Amino acid sequence: MSGPMALEPGGTEQDTLALRLAGTPARRRGDDGRRVPRPAGHGDDGTLVPWPAGHGDDGTPAPRADGRGGEEVSRLAAELADRIGPAVHPYEVAALLEAEGLTADLIRERYGHPGLFSLAAALYDQVPRTFPEPAPAADPWRPDTVRCLLRGILFALPGLAYLLTAPLWHPGRHAPGLIVAGLVSWAWGQGLGHRAHLRMATGRREAARTLLTGAPLGALLATATAVLSGAALPWTALRATVTSGPAAWDSALPAGTGAALLAVAAQSLYLAAAGVLLVLARERLLFAALTPLIAGAAVLPWWEPGPWLRTGLPLAALLAVLAAAGVALRAARTAPAVPDAGRPALLDSLPYGLFGLAAGLLVLLEGRQEPYAVIVLTVSMGPAEWFLYRYRGLSVAALRAAAGPAGFLLRSTGVLGLCLLGYLLPLLPAALLTGSGPVTLLLLAATLWTALLLQAFGAAWPPAAVCLAAAVTAAAAAAPRLPPGIPGLPLCCAAAELCLLLCAVRLLGRPARHA
Repeated sequence: MSGPMALEPGGTEQDTLALRLAGTPARRRGDDGRRVPRPAGHGDDGTLVPWPAGHGDDGTPAPRADGRGGEEVSRLAAELADRIGPAVHPYEVAALLEAEGLTADLIRERYGHPGLFSLAAALYDQVPRTFPEPAPAADPWRPDTVRCLLRGILFALPGLAYLLTAPLWHPGRHAPGLIVAGLVSWAWGQGLGHRAHLRMATGRREAARTLLTGAPLGALLATATAVLSGAALPWTALRATVTSGPAAWDSALPAGTGAALLAVAAQSLYLAAAGVLLVLARERLLFAALTPLIAGAAVLPWWEPGPWLRTGLPLAALLAVLAAAGVALRAARTAPAVPDAGRPALLDSLPYGLFGLAAGLLVLLEGRQEPYAVIVLTVSMGPAEWFLYRYRGLSVAALRAAAGPAGFLLRSTGVLGLCLLGYLLPLLPAALLTGSGPVTLLLLAATLWTALLLQAFGAAWPPAAVCLAAAVTAAAAAAPRLPPGIPGLPLCCAAAELCLLLCAVRLLGRPARHA
């Protein structure tokens, strides 16, 4: 079609409209351009021309003898009122009638109108105009409630391994190695997870390649850091082992050090494999692999499993998780490769790793005084993810409803407060139920949630810097040389949360962040 199509009768589509308007007599136009009736029974040249059957002296359709023409039009208007009401021009009604299959003969015989456009104009005049609201759009950020709750449970389930193996290791000697390795694993896992998600936007195969390389490297790094720091293996024992050779291993190592090394390595391997399954959204597979831990912990109140089962069940769960991660990676690597897929810069994931380290330090400081608070906080990470999705969905709805930037800023701030409050409220009774201090727990949870919210919108450095500063300051305040009773952690978390909230209101209050 090389040009615009004329819409008025008499245009370039005259032949088509003439067929539609067959039987409609021509009308003369007055000086003002409007059509005027011709004298009854006369043509334009003054000769007598009889009107077609069914028309009056002025050329308009005569009423049907049975009086049903007007009733049929009214009935048709009632049937199509919901679709005729929103029309802004009779031509839209004409298109609707054509779609309904009304023919020219049917229009003349049943409705008493000469053609399609005449009936459309009558229906348009008869039905009042309506202005329906557009149908609500689907929420693009609707959260998967079951998946979020399952992730919260999966974050806490590995703690059952420590419960099962508690009689087999000495917390005073072995815990430092597990803590150091855990902090390194958290930091590495956060950075690797971000990089894998960036690669996931390119292709699932590319993300699998990143995880296949990064996960084993992270487990090795965490174990080596725990060993080299002397937390899992004292330096004196390490020096004696290196200089004397493997034969001196048993005499050089303190009692239980070998078990500590195995525990550190097992923890690092599990965190690496579990991170792979979580990034690839294989939560149900991870839950199935952890069933030996669940079964072993379930029988502890009634039965003593003994050292073999206490060791074997966590080991079976670890092997199952490693196998599940291998299956998931293999399935992801079968996806088609993306040609010329670019690689994101390593520095892009650095702030996410620093935030993981800071979050681990803050949780560790809280766990030193309130161990059960750590369990509550860990399980709450599932609902925290759910509220992150809800914030994004509600923000999109606020963007559609806002009339300007100021209105959206107000709505966005309200959505932020609503989601943060919805996340924190269930933690209050949980803290009281476990005997934990609610103030510190709520402040720490609010800090972590707001930081994760900023990260979800691509603002990675502000939460990393604020949380790392809060963790270092709180750790310094908890130093043994300082007088006891200084509430370093709650004060640091309160200051960090205030900074993060101001940053969130400023950055996320802009419509461009949600478009």
